[in-house]
Amino acid sequence: MDSIENNYHLIVNPQTSKDIQQGLKFYYLKKEKHLKRKDTLSAIKDLRLIALGEFKIGDFNESENAAVQALALVDNYHQKDTLIEVRKGIYNELGNLYRESYNTEKAIQAYDLSLSFSKKLSDSITLINNKANIYKDEKQYQKAVEQFNLAYKKIDSDTNSLQFAMILDNLGFVESKLGNPDALTKLKKALSIREAQNNLDGMYSSNKNFALYYFDRNNIKQATSYANKAYEIANSLNSITFLQDALSLFAVMNEDPKIVQFKKVTDSIAKEKQLAENKNAFIKYNVANEKKKTAEALLEKEKEKNQKLIFLILGVIIALTSIFTYFALRIRHKKEKIIQVHNTESRISKKVHDEVANDLYHVMVKLQRTAIAKEEILDDVEGIYNKTRDISKENSAIEVNENFTEQLSDLLLSYKNEQTNVITQNISKMNWKVVNDLKKITIYRVLKELMTNMSKHSHASLAAISFTQNNNKIIITYSDNGVGCQIKNKNGLLNAENRIQTLNGTIIFESKPNEGFKAKITL
Repeated sequence: MDSIENNYHLIVNPQTSKDIQQGLKFYYLKKEKHLKRKDTLSAIKDLRLIALGEFKIGDFNESENAAVQALALVDNYHQKDTLIEVRKGIYNELGNLYRESYNTEKAIQAYDLSLSFSKKLSDSITLINNKANIYKDEKQYQKAVEQFNLAYKKIDSDTNSLQFAMILDNLGFVESKLGNPDALTKLKKALSIREAQNNLDGMYSSNKNFALYYFDRNNIKQATSYANKAYEIANSLNSITFLQDALSLFAVMNEDPKIVQFKKVTDSIAKEKQLAENKNAFIKYNVANEKKKTAEALLEKEKEKNQKLIFLILGVIIALTSIFTYFALRIRHKKEKIIQVHNTESRISKKVHDEVANDLYHVMVKLQRTAIAKEEILDDVEGIYNKTRDISKENSAIEVNENFTEQLSDLLLSYKNEQTNVITQNISKMNWKVVNDLKKITIYRVLKELMTNMSKHSHASLAAISFTQNNNKIIITYSDNGVGCQIKNKNGLLNAENRIQTLNGTIIFESKPNEGFKAKITL
């Protein structure tokens, strides 16, 4: 940990260029280790410090390469949305780099990108200040004033902060270049804030700007005084960067025309050399990014193509499954119908056997006796006839076209006797013409089963059947005051339930011991 902190300070707060070189060596090795371990976040931190170190020793190309490599890692990180601050910082570093390498257009572009990720007021003010400094470097003072004023308006509520002093000092300087009489007041206010907080970096900038302010106005004495103060602060900061800048200030203000010319030629050569050496890794990064986007677009198209193929296959599978299910259900339904017919046949057969055949057997036994009254035989045969007629009537076709109301009413009232009273309500108000034949047959059969169940098992003294009709929807309620039952399995009522469900209707049974029986049919 101590080694990391020491090398961090060697780059962030170097005393000599050798310190930076030592720190760079450490972080280059760390970066390789972190990349091998696929520790992306640590590798990004390493690259940012490498970019800063290379920038401070003036190797702008290596600084740019490190920053762009860090950006590439951010873009490929699986949770890149969590690295907004990192991305903002890298673009700001690139902006500073392009400013120093005289690439104005790219510097502004980088600062704008950083601004797009900035959510804090203090961050946006710093970035606007950096943009304005580019216009100041290019001597586009009016554009610089516009940017500084934008930052000034954002921060004017915090008039004692160092950030406010920075904006005020820079604004005062560019206004002085435009001859604004308020410029000196701003410069003085900025210096007083910085001195009150012993901000040496800021005090250096203020004194330098005062030196240039008075130099522009040919007040060499005042200009030299402030230049000396700036030089002393640079020495106390023990920074080669500040010291180099302070010494160049004396060269600018030197009255010897040869020194002035030497300074201009030196600056011009340095600028041309830098522009010639700019490899513009940022452009390469953008090109690589565009290629990546193109590759991603092709991959996305291929992905969409595969998805369409998958959906097509799924559609075919679903269609085949649906067809198979349809025929399976149809076969099953047909099978159920056959079973139902067989059950009906078996029921009729059993009833004929139990009720008719047995009675015929008894008649045959009587006939074998010698002394049998003719009337007695006739009575027995008549009873058998009546039972046969009832069975036939129970399972015969139902006439539903004419007088269905009368036919249904006769059915219900046929269960009325001395022990049981049967009441019907609203049956005569029903419009059976709008009800299809299958529904009418089902209603007839189901009510017959309910009434038969009542007659055999309920011992009811009263049964009531009520009819309600709403267009094609029919509601029939049945209730009796019989002995009731505990409905666990529906036994004989299951046939009635199946008939109703076949027509997508419902039948609900409700009964408890000694509380009668109720049923509600909805079709």
